[in-house]
Formats: sequence, C-alpha cells, structure tokens
Amino acid sequence: MMHSVEKENAMNRKRKVFLVIIFCMGVFCGCGSRNNVYLEKIQTETSEVPQTEEKDCQEEMGSCMVYVCGAVENPGVYELPENSRVYEAVAMAGGMTEDAGMEAVNQAEFVTDGQMLRIPTMEEVAAAQEESESNVDDGLLDINRASVADFMTLPGIGQSKAEALFQYREAHGRFSSIEEIMNVDGIKEGVFNKIKDSIKV
Repeated sequence: MMHSVEKENAMNRKRKVFLVIIFCMGVFCGCGSRNNVYLEKIQTETSEVPQTEEKDCQEEMGSCMVYVCGAVENPGVYELPENSRVYEAVAMAGGMTEDAGMEAVNQAEFVTDGQMLRIPTMEEVAAAQEESESNVDDGLLDINRASVADFMTLPGIGQSKAEALFQYREAHGRFSSIEEIMNVDGIKEGVFNKIKDSIKV
C-alpha cells in the first residue's frame, strides 16, 4: 500500500511540473505575439509618415498650364510649377528658334495659369516697331490700334499684361476711354498711373 501511495505522489508531481511547463510556454508565446503586434504597428506608422509628408508637399506646390507658341522649337501646352518664369516655359518648349525676337521678350517675367505665351520672330518685332511709330505720331500710344509689342513699350507692361490688353480689346471692342484698361486683369490703378500720360484712345 505504501508503494502505491508513493507511486501516486510521484505521478502528481509529474503532472504539476507538466502543467507549470505548459503555463510558462503560454506566457512566453503570448508576450511574443504582443511584441510582434507592437513592432508591426511601429513599422506601419513609420512607413506611412513619409508618404503623408510627400503628398502634403505635392499639394502645396501647385502647378499652372501655359500654352507656348510662336518662335519656339516645340509649341504646345506645358505644365509648370507655380511661380515659374517665362524662360522656364520657353525651355520646356525646346527653346527659341534662330529667328526668334529674343530681345522683345521679358524672360524673367512670371507666367500664369492659362496664359498663352507667344514668342515673336525678329521680322514680327521689326514690323511691330514700324507700326508702333505710326501709332505714336503725337507721342501717345493709341491703345485701340496698339499691338502686343506696342503695349510692351509702356512702362510696367510685360508680355502677359500686353497680351491681356490685346485680348480684352479683341473680346470687348474698342476702348472708350483710357481708364477702361483698369478693367483688364492685372492692370490696376498703380499700373494705370504709370502709363496714363503715354496713351490715348
């Protein structure tokens, strides 16, 4: 009988040891699983940060579409970053051709979204200068007869403003007074005050 009791006690000890081993393995596996989940979460958050920042930067930059034509190698519509200048738009179009009237173009001027940027040829510049002389016989520029090149001879008027003046006149007809040019986009009172003594209708 004593032998039977000792045998049963030995079996109970083995069961306890076995249960302790199983418990320890469960705790170890559980900790490992939680650690893996934590590491995966950190990796996911880390990988998402650069993508979000990159997306925000792209949204902040913005862009504008410009139609570059005339004396350039590859006329067409080009997308440029905001605050780009004329020389950058011309470069996108392959640069100016050999007969381009380069000196008539302000290449440092900013381009705007939806702008048509036309580079004149040297022949066109010469013809415009001749016409300009006939339009200013009394020293004043007739804004109802002026070409884009004529408008660009006025102080503070670059190519984009000159084109805006020309296109406004084409769309609305003759200017009824010199003050009417302030209805043109980009021509405000400050610009008008610079040129009012140099123009007529």
